[in-house]
Amino acid sequence: MLSEKSRPVIEATLPLIGSRIGHITPVFYQKMFAAHPELLDGVFNTANQGSGEQPQALAGSIAVFATHLLAHPDTYPETMLSRIAHRHTSLGVTAEQYDIVYEHLFAAIAEDLAEVITAEIADAWTEVYWLMAHALIALERDLYGIQANNQHWAPWRIVHREEHGDSAVTLEFEPADETPVTAAVAGQYVSVRVALPSGLRQARQFTLTGGRGTGRRITVRRDRDGAVSPVLCDALPVGSIVDLSNPYGDVVLATGEHPLILASAGIGSTPTAAILRSLAEDRSTRAVTVLHADRSGADWALHAQIAADIAALESATLRTWMEEPEEGAHGGYMSLDGVDLPADAELYICGPQPFMKSIREQALAAGLPARSIHYEIFGPDVWLPATA
Repeated sequence: MLSEKSRPVIEATLPLIGSRIGHITPVFYQKMFAAHPELLDGVFNTANQGSGEQPQALAGSIAVFATHLLAHPDTYPETMLSRIAHRHTSLGVTAEQYDIVYEHLFAAIAEDLAEVITAEIADAWTEVYWLMAHALIALERDLYGIQANNQHWAPWRIVHREEHGDSAVTLEFEPADETPVTAAVAGQYVSVRVALPSGLRQARQFTLTGGRGTGRRITVRRDRDGAVSPVLCDALPVGSIVDLSNPYGDVVLATGEHPLILASAGIGSTPTAAILRSLAEDRSTRAVTVLHADRSGADWALHAQIAADIAALESATLRTWMEEPEEGAHGGYMSLDGVDLPADAELYICGPQPFMKSIREQALAAGLPARSIHYEIFGPDVWLPATA
């Protein structure tokens, strides 16, 4: 809870801090990495730093947290904190690293606002930071505590590769040592950490497309301009060993018998594949509507797995949208016009952000409650602050 001493200060300075935080966070990262270059080795994503997405996501989360404290002083923005905590634990973030972030973030704030910042303002925003940090530390401690092991990373061996044309590769793994394996829930992801040609290690998150349990299978979109994708898709033969995290992610299959709508575009079909596989293994009778958009059927990496699981389910249907004309598919971009959206349905969305935004807005306009719309985003969540 924000103290009564700090509340009026935060209320008065939030517009200023909010307007400057997007300028402050890039400077913060520059300062932190200059002092702690080891954080670029397997923790922070260098590509997201270069694109500006990570600073944007941090700036948005701080602003949302402060705004929430003012509007709802007895609660925290749980969805945002949960999303961040799961991502942090998948990268092995530790409580001690919050001290490093604090040091360099507040140095950047003091530098940017040197003409107006006072001790009172600094103290108030320090309180906001540590309220958010301690909430995340507690969530992350709990997430680490429920794992079957106490390792941030464990070695896994590639035992099978499957090429999906030129667009993607599916990789299956088995444990390469005796580290106990944590069972996954359908919809969760793992971080995969590999060494780049430069020697720097980088991690990326991939949905486990095998549904649940202790197996590990991911599908990687081939991005020749990326850093990690070329290594996973083209440089690691069967038998190679890579580091995997425990499974994390809070966008998972909800229990119950509510109808499910799974909407995806491109490689965003990976959570759909995981959920469908879990439903098929359970012989579920839930009503499931699968919606997928892609450039063409040949580009749909998980078409065979998804089609097989739909066929195995009693009440599952499929509708597709393809940019290239294809028999049985709608042309152009996905639309929810004509799609049955039961009032008690749970909608899961995954794909490019413009796609997710469009489908979410269409679903809300059709009367589906916001609490029933779930989405998974690959990379820093720059969208969440706008929907929190």
